[in-house]
Amino acid sequence: MVRSRTISITVNKKTGDAFDAILKMPQKMMPDAKLNDNGWWHFTGPHGKSKLKFNEEKSYGILDHEYVDEDSVWDVPMRVVPSGDFSEVIITLNKPDQLSDEQFDQRVSELGDMIVNMKNIIESGN
Repeated sequence: MVRSRTISITVNKKTGDAFDAILKMPQKMMPDAKLNDNGWWHFTGPHGKSKLKFNEEKSYGILDHEYVDEDSVWDVPMRVVPSGDFSEVIITLNKPDQLSDEQFDQRVSELGDMIVNMKNIIESGN
């Protein structure tokens, strides 16, 4: 059975603005983030050399992405859902085969600060 964890946050931004802010997030969260011509962001993450690529469809709020670090490969479904003047950002983390249950739990725990930072960046509009 696949283990997963779904994280949902409400942001004080309309859906299109939240969507656009998330696409620019790597350069705001990782000082060394560089976007290559092939659409991959490359940077140093908490688990070494990392890369991220979005597979987005703005009209449907789809921000699925692949995240690869030195230990694991993650396929991450992500949605931005309208809620009046606010948006709900929903991220589902499926445990990569390369990680043990304990490692997966630790990674999910580590994401707490990153999610708060992400929310602040989206709402600040910077």
